[in-house]
Amino acid sequence: MKYFSTISIVIALSGLWLSACLGGQGANGQTNLAATAFSEKIKELPGAPIIDVRTPDEFSNGHLKNAKNIDWNGDNFDSEIAGLDKTKPVFVYCLSGGRSSSAAAKMRSGGFKTVYELSGGMMKWRAANLPETTDNTIVSPGMTQAEFDQLLQTDKLVLIDIYAEWCAPCKKMKPYLDEISLDMKEKVTVVRIDADANKMLMKTLKVDELPVLLLYKNKSLIWTTTGYIDKEGVLSHLQ
Repeated sequence: MKYFSTISIVIALSGLWLSACLGGQGANGQTNLAATAFSEKIKELPGAPIIDVRTPDEFSNGHLKNAKNIDWNGDNFDSEIAGLDKTKPVFVYCLSGGRSSSAAAKMRSGGFKTVYELSGGMMKWRAANLPETTDNTIVSPGMTQAEFDQLLQTDKLVLIDIYAEWCAPCKKMKPYLDEISLDMKEKVTVVRIDADANKMLMKTLKVDELPVLLLYKNKSLIWTTTGYIDKEGVLSHLQ
């Protein structure tokens, strides 16, 4: 009898420890939220800070309402984050989720109790047709669908590389894509499109992750891939 009582006490204490570790993150501890759930959680916690960890240029071209821009790669990230109340919930997002994941991990390790992340970042937010705002009175919409279609008006294969300046896999792929552009110029046209500068086109093309390669032949999409791929993998589709 005493044995079972001891086990019960241990289980109860374990439950209390787990609850403390969750720090009020919700019954299921879920803090990495899909776009719609992230939006609903913001409505539930209207006073919670919303932190956009992208660059100022990205932020100015469209961001969540009431968001504050604290650049994850900027010099002042630590000092600005230190000014937030660690005991209260905080929302964090970037373009596709990579930077916000790193920022959230650092914040949690620094004592923040509840940090909600936007899974997939602004690309998933936009794909879900959720609202955003801008600090600019005029924002360039970027490349139009008609301009994109014009790029496909060729007898060559057209390899579209959709990238972002901050995207590590994109940077890793750029050198060999430049080589392909030069070495196979008689057969293949390589076009690089910045996702950050062409958000309306990204919605039209249904691009919500990076990097993305799209291969067209006679204006028809014949192959696509998402995420890092090596040069040999790409060449296998260009022969």
